[in-house]
Amino acid sequence: MRLVTIEKSGYSEPGVLHGGEVIAIKGAGFDSVLAVIAGGADALDRVTRCLDRPPGGDRFPVAAVKLLAPIQRPPKIICIGLNYRDHAAESNLTVPETPTVFSKYTTSVIGPGAPIVLPKASTRPDYEAEFAVVIGTGGRHIPEDRWKDHVFGYTIVNDVSARDYQMATTQWMIGKTFDTFCPMGPAIVTADEIDDPHALGISLSIGGETLQKSNTSNLIFRIPKLIAYLSSVFTLEPGDIISTGTPAGVGFARTPPRWLKAGDEVRVQVEGIGELVNPVVMEA
Repeated sequence: MRLVTIEKSGYSEPGVLHGGEVIAIKGAGFDSVLAVIAGGADALDRVTRCLDRPPGGDRFPVAAVKLLAPIQRPPKIICIGLNYRDHAAESNLTVPETPTVFSKYTTSVIGPGAPIVLPKASTRPDYEAEFAVVIGTGGRHIPEDRWKDHVFGYTIVNDVSARDYQMATTQWMIGKTFDTFCPMGPAIVTADEIDDPHALGISLSIGGETLQKSNTSNLIFRIPKLIAYLSSVFTLEPGDIISTGTPAGVGFARTPPRWLKAGDEVRVQVEGIGELVNPVVMEA
């Protein structure tokens, strides 16, 4: 199942991508994708029954609706840095022995097609293609061998980064969380649709030029380790996003550096999930 959030008549509501259409599921009793996630198996069963008998007025061609971020205000956006060996190498940083963790604020979240707004304050805006995990059942002290019990599904994140702000201190978050710096979507693909989340192609291109290309098999810390580590510190909640890190090819590591600029169109692709496309504009 591919869950989305659509904008209709100025309001947002949850839906499912189904056979070239979006079927709105508000009629099934859900006002958001987060409510579906929090509802667990019973909620997914209700959504499935709604898809079998969708009301005629709740079906829309995909091209006729505006897709928003599937979860517009996730409870937590948890990001993992330096989680591909080749990215650590190009950053001239030691491969970490424990996960490097930072976060983004919810005000940074935008959906597919929404513009990444480059702040006037930064001269080094960068891109990062990332595969993201969406938590279903929450918990604390989750053992590695129970990780599948806590994953609802997967999505795509572009961890846009202002490198001048990020590198100004040892704390990265300030450069990671400008408004619009967390494009997400286009959908959350439920876990049953992905046979092996550690075997997915991931890439990023700008203007048709491929700048990042790798596979989630190259993750240093895989999903079981991340869920166990993070939940040893804080409670994971339904709808939390774990963005698992980016492979080599980011802009600051290129010669010359390849910074984002107004007029770019950034396309992130993850096998089995789809593609997340966002234009780039300059702050007014």
